[in-house]
Amino acid sequence: MPKILIVDDEPNIVTLISRYAQREGYDIVTASDGREAIDKCRSEDFDVIIMDVMMPDTDGFTACKKIKEFRDIPVIMLSARGTEFDKLFGFEVGVDDYVTKPFSPMELMARIRVVISRTTASVPVNDSRHITYGGLDIDTFGLTVTVDGERADLTAKEYALLLLLVKNKGIVLSRDRILNEVWGYDSFGVDRTVDWQIKLLRSKLGNYRDSIKTVRGVGYKFEM
Repeated sequence: MPKILIVDDEPNIVTLISRYAQREGYDIVTASDGREAIDKCRSEDFDVIIMDVMMPDTDGFTACKKIKEFRDIPVIMLSARGTEFDKLFGFEVGVDDYVTKPFSPMELMARIRVVISRTTASVPVNDSRHITYGGLDIDTFGLTVTVDGERADLTAKEYALLLLLVKNKGIVLSRDRILNEVWGYDSFGVDRTVDWQIKLLRSKLGNYRDSIKTVRGVGYKFEM
């Protein structure tokens, strides 16, 4: 049974999400602020975290960044602030999805299902363990990337994005396709989501950053 951590200082929001999540068959654990969420993640593992941004003591962004330092748990962030800056900042600290309040509980459940299915999906058995281009090595079993012998500190989304590009080497992928393949949605309502994630990914690839080519007005491709 997938286990979800719901983090929000508004009891009515926690109750609402818990009710719908339990109907989906999820095991529910709750926390009222970011610090409590960090503590719970140190002692327990979760399949996904649903977390509010604005909370007392430790906000959601700070908590997400701290948790990602010791556990790679997908985080869906909730916020009444839906500006592009807020969403892009969230992606930078490791947020996997961003839902603006007020939200549809059914839509949130759909997003949870997608996140869990993508993070628990196994690598096809016919894939080779390593995809290597020069000093760039992608371990498809260990889900890690090394650049010239040093491990790159990629988030789950950055890894999925790189793997998608590499597996489609030489093929131009549109932003819409990347959104759909990596995040599981046709659109986040944020035009620059893919561009921002590409920028973050390039910054971690060292000498291979230029292997991700921009195709103006269309999208991106991987080329060596």
